[in-house]
This record gives sequence, C-alpha cells and structure tokens, in this order.
Amino acid sequence: MNLPNIRIGNGYDVHRLVEGRKLILGGVDIPHSMGLYGHSDADALVHALCDALLGALGVGDIGAYFPDTDPKWAGISSLLLLKEVMRMVREKGFEVANTDSVIVAQKPKLAPYFKEMKKNIASVLGVETGRINIKATTTEKLGFAGREEGVVAYAVALLVKND
Repeated sequence: MNLPNIRIGNGYDVHRLVEGRKLILGGVDIPHSMGLYGHSDADALVHALCDALLGALGVGDIGAYFPDTDPKWAGISSLLLLKEVMRMVREKGFEVANTDSVIVAQKPKLAPYFKEMKKNIASVLGVETGRINIKATTTEKLGFAGREEGVVAYAVALLVKND
C-alpha cells in the first residue's frame, strides 16, 4: 500500500486555576484574577499542542520529556517546550501542515487574544498563522471548568513528511 506520509496526533491538557499565578495561554499573558497552576508557566493550550505533535510522531507525551519533577523546567515558558518538540518533529523529517485547538474556560473571554496566540504558536512551528486555528468555549457553568476551577485545552496536529 502506498500511502502519503502524513501523521495526525491529538493532545489534551488541564490545569487548575489558582490565585497568585498568571493566566498564560498560547504564550499570551491574559489579564484575569487567577492563573494556571503548574510546574512550568502551565500554558494548557501549548501543552495540549505539544502532546498532539508528540502523538503524531508516536513518541509519547509531554510528561516523558519535560517531567514536573525536573527543576530545569520550573517556571519555563511553554513556548520553549514547544520549540523543543518542534526540533524533534523536524529531526524526524516532518513539518506541521496545520493545528486545531479548543480551550474550555468559563472566564475570561479569550477570542480577543487569539490573534496573538496564533502568532506566537505559528512562529515556533515555522508556519503561517493561517495554519493555526484556536477556538474557545464554555461549559455553560457545568463541571470544574464551568465552576472556574480550571482550564482545559484540546489540540490536533497534522504532520507531513518532507520527502
């Protein structure tokens, strides 16, 4: 069977909202009364995207490469983690065709920040912003995201091989 050399991966991440932390999504510092708790900057969107890319490569997940037990990753920008994941993608001869992501959060409204998020992510992935899609939704106040206890992100990435 002669199939095109494409790979798809999906990613998921969740972080708890806490006081005293910044809310960073897609590398953007979003004004809000609470931020995401985590070992790095806790950027759930970028973490989900890292997992989607690693999944497309078939090489595991973000925790295997950037464990929260390693002080080297404490407080680090997740865009730097994404940069490292992209190094792995390119080492295997792939490039990103496109990504699609959903952020689940009751508050704040995220649409005003999508353009900057897309710019940050596209820059690291080495693609034009038109290949990056980001959406947001609420849960109509249902579940932990609806109660504003945390933020969820889902991501899908499509990779193509440079033959």
